[in-house]
Amino acid sequence: MKLMLRNEQSRDIDAIFELTRAAFLAKEHSSHTEQFIVNALRRSGQLTLSIVALEGERLLGHIAASPVLISSGAAGWHGIGPVSVHPQRQGQGIGSLLIKQALTALRELGSQGCVVLGSPGYYARFGFQALPGLTLPGVPTEYFMAQSFTARLPGGEVSYHPAFKANA
Repeated sequence: MKLMLRNEQSRDIDAIFELTRAAFLAKEHSSHTEQFIVNALRRSGQLTLSIVALEGERLLGHIAASPVLISSGAAGWHGIGPVSVHPQRQGQGIGSLLIKQALTALRELGSQGCVVLGSPGYYARFGFQALPGLTLPGVPTEYFMAQSFTARLPGGEVSYHPAFKANA
């Protein structure tokens, strides 16, 4: 698999929408609004990162990262997601490459850390863990994980941008 990772370009927007829709279509844990979330983040200027994985000209994966707020006032934190991989190519390492690239890029941008909502078994491989005292309201603590890029571990409630409520 010869993949190229790069930042999204304007010509990718429609393909990202369709890829994200297809990636989550059969997922029972999905709200099936992930494609609308990415567009809403982009429209509101909250897409800190939007990285695509291409094989030739074919878009096979995408990852978004956006700022999050922490009630304690800890600044400089981001959330990754959605992470989308073409349904026929899931389980082949594309999502892992995107996550690693996003974490590297966030560090380079000076981010203090990153949060993610998802499978603990999957995201622990990238250094994510549940942090005592850092919560996302309404979510079981084991599914909300964080990774600090510094020695400081924040506490408090995390909130995502209102774009995460987009449904069209």
